[in-house]
Amino acid sequence: MQTPYDWQEAIGHRASYVHSRLNAATPLFMVSHPDGIIAYTARRQARKIYEIYDRLILGATGQQSDVESLRGASIDYAHREGFNRSENDVSISRVIAAMSTALKTNFSNFNASPYVVQGVYAEVGDKLEDDIFYLLDFDGDYSIHKKVGYLLPSDYAGEDVREALLKIFEAKKSPVETAKALKALWLTSMGNESKVELPNGLCDEAMILDRSHAHITRFRALMF
Repeated sequence: MQTPYDWQEAIGHRASYVHSRLNAATPLFMVSHPDGIIAYTARRQARKIYEIYDRLILGATGQQSDVESLRGASIDYAHREGFNRSENDVSISRVIAAMSTALKTNFSNFNASPYVVQGVYAEVGDKLEDDIFYLLDFDGDYSIHKKVGYLLPSDYAGEDVREALLKIFEAKKSPVETAKALKALWLTSMGNESKVELPNGLCDEAMILDRSHAHITRFRALMF
């Protein structure tokens, strides 16, 4: 007969397993900007930053198959909402509620492997102060933030990173200069503050989700 203690211990083992896997993940940063939302990370081959819907963006780290599952589920849900309701009804809060439920169900299902994934979702608003960020964890828990969003390896302390991101937010430099500042923070957070280039095998992934419709595609790469 399983006791509440057995269940709690088993949940703890699952959480420890996922945390140990996420320790190998690299940071991912997002920041609000007058032109939109700017996201930066470094990657090897597979992308980590995705457009989910017209005003929604997702950055995810973890096991690549689980990242792809989260991306696909988020896109599918957003498009179903847009088809069944209207495009204006597709909000980040609805997407998060659906993804949170799915992750919580999976995490408490001992007959399935837990997802090794974490995501930061963002919705760009008509005004900078309307931007919103959701940090979604592997167990379905999430937190809501303004101005900045970020993902860090499990054993990183996030407060220093948040303060650094807020300084980048307040500087309000050009989109490219903001992406460069995010790259510098990425290098610092990985212990490479004296370097200006990424380690071998990694490449920049810098994206912007435009606030306006001035470009054909609101979600586009920033080159620098």
